[in-house]
Amino acid sequence: MKAVEVKNLTKSFSSTPAVEDVSFAVEQGGIFGLLGPNGAGKTTTIRMMLDIFKPDRGTVSILDGPMSEAKKKRIGYMPEERGLYQDIPLERCLLYLAMLKGVPEREARQRLAQHLERFDLAKHKSKKVKELSKGMQQKAQIISTILHQPELIVIDEPFTALDPVNVQLVKDLIGELHQQGVTILMSTHQMHLVEELCERILLINQGRDVLNGRLDEIQRRFSGHAVLVRAQGQLPMIQGVRESVPHNNAIKLLLEDWVTAQDVFLSLAANGAIVDKFEIALPSLGEIFIRVVEDGGSYG
Repeated sequence: MKAVEVKNLTKSFSSTPAVEDVSFAVEQGGIFGLLGPNGAGKTTTIRMMLDIFKPDRGTVSILDGPMSEAKKKRIGYMPEERGLYQDIPLERCLLYLAMLKGVPEREARQRLAQHLERFDLAKHKSKKVKELSKGMQQKAQIISTILHQPELIVIDEPFTALDPVNVQLVKDLIGELHQQGVTILMSTHQMHLVEELCERILLINQGRDVLNGRLDEIQRRFSGHAVLVRAQGQLPMIQGVRESVPHNNAIKLLLEDWVTAQDVFLSLAANGAIVDKFEIALPSLGEIFIRVVEDGGSYG
């Protein structure tokens, strides 16, 4: 079952196209990554999906049908522009937002106390939001997104301003929500975190969907442009290798498009290299992202 299904979404502002014919689906209980360079149309797509913007063309099915006021209470949305009230104490702010989503005050207080403790914010609950650091405000924003226990969570750049300890905390939280069957759509520039967390991705560039599918299948589709080599002694110079980087006790050779893994292997053999390990390397999502965006085409 699909928690979100978007078909042919199109939106222009003052005759300037922002999103053109974007389609994707998010499986119920899945973790979906929405990616793209700045200005690609990610935020506009999210806002159309959540009925904040009306599309010029296309359809959205969310939680098994059109958006409604009742469904909005089943969704947690953390926008790129943060929405906490700055001039009131943190605890009162988060309680108010939870109660707007229909959570009874007593229950909201119990849930909030647990989250504040987990995110190391309990001792700051009486401070005004504007007195908190950016990292603290980010954690508070995450709490406000999940406090009403939504079925679908849409989070835009959830790791901004977080140190490594709190990044791990949020990753653990996302994993727990996933185990509970919550559907998560995440937009972020941090490709390594998408690789760790997401099952499926959509890459938008210049308002169009250029890459869409299961992450592991996409990585296999783009393999062949890098190999892992471990050899005795220094590797010889090989034509068509554009970059070599250390990788887990081996060397990862990034290849030009016209070079194959077999070409590299034959070149190593011709140069008398003693090779202990040679295998095709799956590209990182960051490498795929750069290649697709620079190429400017569509990969389906």
